[in-house]
Amino acid sequence: MVCVFWFNKERDYFELFLSAIYIKDSNLLVLVRAWLKPKIAPYQMGNRVEILTVCEASVSKVLSALSHPLRRDVLYMLHEKGECSFTDLLNALNIDTGKLSFHLRTLSTFMEQTPTGKYKLSRNGESAIRVIMDVESWAEGADVSRRALNLPLASFKRRTYAFLIDFALILGITALFGIPELFPLLLGTPFGLDLSTLPFIALVLLWGYSTLLEGFNGQTLGKRIVGLKAVRVDRKRMAYEHSAVRNFGKAFLLPFDLLVGLKHEKYLRYFDKFAGTTVIDLRAQQQPLPSSVDKTCEKEITIAS
Repeated sequence: MVCVFWFNKERDYFELFLSAIYIKDSNLLVLVRAWLKPKIAPYQMGNRVEILTVCEASVSKVLSALSHPLRRDVLYMLHEKGECSFTDLLNALNIDTGKLSFHLRTLSTFMEQTPTGKYKLSRNGESAIRVIMDVESWAEGADVSRRALNLPLASFKRRTYAFLIDFALILGITALFGIPELFPLLLGTPFGLDLSTLPFIALVLLWGYSTLLEGFNGQTLGKRIVGLKAVRVDRKRMAYEHSAVRNFGKAFLLPFDLLVGLKHEKYLRYFDKFAGTTVIDLRAQQQPLPSSVDKTCEKEITIAS
């Protein structure tokens, strides 16, 4: 564990700036940051101080205080509202007075009281909020990645077939814009649409067509014919904003999208990874869940048709 301390001249103590604490949970390494006041004297190099050890009891105390969901709710409320009275917290959390008092005592390191008796976050509390947000983000990402491994992912070949069908359809529609322009050319009149704009029109149509249909049901005509469906890897309903992001790369940045995205097997396109989406094969058998996945997660992994 490597910790970096900075000397606070105003308060005359060493303050823990970054503590790298690795927790192995379901093969996930989580980096946790915490603010502490160490009881040991670190080695100082100018204004920067580096040590290789930290009081494990203090680390455990901080992590224990942040582990309870109700205490995290208290910190979030104070973070959002700035100040809250005891009654405000009591009504919002809907718990009895004794429990709230206990949790507030546990969170005393992260809170301070105003002259009016209300609670607000201390600087340690603001740091704790960042820790909670980071850990929740990492935990959600790990959960999404685990679930994505069990999706019946479509092969690159089948996705290419679906794309070619959609692209041929868009070319046909774009050609309809060009046909009327042939008559002015044959008649020698300059009136009409510039034919050089047709490729741009085709790309915009491809993006709009894919965004609308996939945002509605996850399937364009090509995907429906081949038996594929665009889904979010977290199993939530595909929204138009996710569809717009994933199809922007397909329409306007396809070479880059493929070159970068092919490194990620479950995405195949970079903008799929960026949007948190992928394409599944509806005709393939879904892979069984690992035995380590708990029953509550297993109930959530049902793909909506």
